[in-house]
Amino acid sequence: MEFCALLFLFLASIAAISAQYVQESELVINGTTPIFHTDENYICATIDWWPNDKCNYNHCPWGSSSALNLDLSEPILTKAVQAFERLRIRVGGSLQDQVVYNVGDYSGPCHPFIKQNWGLFGFSKGCLTMDRWDELNQFFAKTRSLVTFGLNALRGRHEIKKGVWGGKWNSSNANDFIKYTISKGYQIHSWEYGNELSGKGIGAMVHADQYGSDLVELRGIIDSLYGNVKPKPLLVAPGGFFDKEWFSKLLKVSGSEIVDVMTLHLYNLGPGMDPNLVKKILDPHFLSRASITFGDFQQTLKTNGPWASSWIGESGGAYNSGGLHVSDTFVNSFWYLDQLAMAAKYHTEVYCRQSLIGGNYGLLNKTTFLPNPDYYSALLWHRLMGTGVLSVGRINVGPHLRTYAHCSKGNTGVTLLLINLSNQTEFKLKVHNILNLNLHTTKDQKRSFIHRIKSAFSWIGSKSTNNDLTREEYHLTPQGGDLRSKTMLLNGSPLQLTQTGDIPLMKPKVVDVNSPVSIPPLTMKFIRFPNFDASGCA
Repeated sequence: MEFCALLFLFLASIAAISAQYVQESELVINGTTPIFHTDENYICATIDWWPNDKCNYNHCPWGSSSALNLDLSEPILTKAVQAFERLRIRVGGSLQDQVVYNVGDYSGPCHPFIKQNWGLFGFSKGCLTMDRWDELNQFFAKTRSLVTFGLNALRGRHEIKKGVWGGKWNSSNANDFIKYTISKGYQIHSWEYGNELSGKGIGAMVHADQYGSDLVELRGIIDSLYGNVKPKPLLVAPGGFFDKEWFSKLLKVSGSEIVDVMTLHLYNLGPGMDPNLVKKILDPHFLSRASITFGDFQQTLKTNGPWASSWIGESGGAYNSGGLHVSDTFVNSFWYLDQLAMAAKYHTEVYCRQSLIGGNYGLLNKTTFLPNPDYYSALLWHRLMGTGVLSVGRINVGPHLRTYAHCSKGNTGVTLLLINLSNQTEFKLKVHNILNLNLHTTKDQKRSFIHRIKSAFSWIGSKSTNNDLTREEYHLTPQGGDLRSKTMLLNGSPLQLTQTGDIPLMKPKVVDVNSPVSIPPLTMKFIRFPNFDASGCA
């Protein structure tokens, strides 16, 4: 009986080993000319307006995370934002078009959002007091945040038919609010107009021709109130889901150089209650569908508004507050890092994550303020991936291995991001520099591309003879091998706050540059090559 048990364990272990595959692949990084430059502060996160009684699927995941009631004195929150040195924070969300500002000529009631069945999104209007605005700005100054504030674009309008709002925008409250902000010396990087009113809208929509006229008016207000102040805050719009006809018309109506930034919202994973959420996250073909939206968005801007840059103004993966026990776990970083990298390839300058705190997709836990796995993914991106986006050639690489490269941030060389979505294949990679490949062949040169790669390439170009060179690896895995773990491991060690509540040091593993690069199944890895010869990153 004991022999049978041992035999069974032996056969099971053999089966487990045979189920793992090793695929040898090659990457060719072109560091000569970046295909795009993101903003230096690419990572952005949202502080939303949702109150604690905002619920989805019989679950209420927001707590006290609203711009109206978030505890701004919490040390962990401060340290988490300060770790980015200059984190972009967008104050906005679904309820922003119901926010009134208790300033100037405003004489109405000033209370928080209250549940109201007939109200937009099931809530009444909410009021931002100037005392609270002062507190928010003290926090922004202390953390050196770059602030985008979303203005109420429904003020003065009325619903002319179900879901469609008409009438002229009443800009007086926004005008008084901006005037107060300037008088206090508060630094606002950009003013965003409206939230998800584009196309068919979410809850409400405004026609593009009216929206365009409003933007011209808001541009006038900003130019007038800020005068000769440099730099003047950017005008950002429309903060909504992509509709080609609507976006095109908005740009045509508003005209040249009115809008500085066009912002797109994207929740490509679908509803947070979807039982197939993890399956979607690990499906490379599903993830790649987002490239269609990115591509169409860029083409629309190029055709109708080449003066405007593009941001992802809000993206949380799964909508309706994210996925319970998914969006705040390790597995979500497969989607998040892939989306950050894909967006950058499609000329996105800034990427705003929904949310900094609140919902199931918060970078920080709404109750404890402790960082979720995606927080560390965002921080590693911010510290390692520079503005220069580089192209990566792939040889014998299947769809489950996602490969991206940027110029290294604050250092020489390049940084490679590898995301292995396969549950059974480990990839062993040779990383090459395109500088060492002669792409011009004569008719007599019949060697295959792969053969020329293998015989002619070195990964660092002219410095390849130095045997003492190293690379730095940041390997991300889930604690206990559980993809839904809320603890991320960096090179085998848990990423946790120190005893003093500080963000942990995230030290790389230093390895010989000539050793093979490997990426095990269902893991992610940043690799910095400090000696990579990349003239485009100088």
